[in-house]
Amino acid sequence: MRWKIGGVEIDNPFVLAPMAGVTDLPFRKLCKEQGAGLICTEMVSAKAISFHNKNTEALMEIDPSEHPVSLQLFGSEPELMAEVAKSIEDRPFEILDINMGCPVPKVVNNGEGSALLKDPKLIGKIIKAVSGAVQKPVTAKMRIGFEGYPVDPVEIAKIMEDSGAAAIAVHGRTRQQYYSGQADWNTIRKVKEAVRIPVIGNGDVDSPEKAEALLKETGCDGVMIGRAVRGNPWIFRELNHYFQTGEKLQRPSAEEIREMILRHARMQIEKKGEFTGIREMRKHVAWYTAGMRHSAALRRESNLIADYRELEVLLDHLKD
Repeated sequence: MRWKIGGVEIDNPFVLAPMAGVTDLPFRKLCKEQGAGLICTEMVSAKAISFHNKNTEALMEIDPSEHPVSLQLFGSEPELMAEVAKSIEDRPFEILDINMGCPVPKVVNNGEGSALLKDPKLIGKIIKAVSGAVQKPVTAKMRIGFEGYPVDPVEIAKIMEDSGAAAIAVHGRTRQQYYSGQADWNTIRKVKEAVRIPVIGNGDVDSPEKAEALLKETGCDGVMIGRAVRGNPWIFRELNHYFQTGEKLQRPSAEEIREMILRHARMQIEKKGEFTGIREMRKHVAWYTAGMRHSAALRRESNLIADYRELEVLLDHLKD
């Protein structure tokens, strides 16, 4: 199942999607332990790095256990992006990714993220500038459309390849879809057929069977897992087991879920302190326990926890 992006070897095709507020260092480490082939950081603003914004340091911190890691930048100015890429190249990541898919208004309104899909020439300039400034492979993550604009994802993918991209991740949704509706795997297949570089398919994969179907239907080299990994780092263990043996693993027990939540919380506290760490765990608790007995009550109560001890008490019933 090994494959490559540029000269970077990746053990399996399962890629953790970059997700703001989710794929921070503690969660990435958990996903790596469970078998993720490639880990992606939360997206970092090139402009914020150039201004030496203190919050960007934590976003760019990488643990030796994570490799290989893709660090994701977002921005819209080719020269600035190239300068920033060069200034951070000695940091311990293997791949530099450029975000061209984020649908969030505050990013799009700055002409960044998925707004770049409206300007294929600018996409080419950014990738050419960045890939020319660094030795590490440069990749891009894109969506397949933007409302009100005639976006041709296949043409954009070709421009990316011609401009120096080493791989492309394609989320099979348009900007206006955000995360609703069904991902368009057929368009991902067309992109894969049009370029020679690796293509990573993204959208609607929440099980080993779906990953298998995406790879078969699109011919993609990798599968990117986004929302399905929230509260579920075990999905990488399940994907690897299924692809190696053809068997489905049992879902984690309530006790295993409890232990993972507490470990995740300890890692958050170690990195960010108890005040911030525990508050950031509130959303994770809701994701980890979704669909379980008492999950609605747990979700409500998790919004009130203020320290690690309160979290332990809250999760005590998961021992049952």
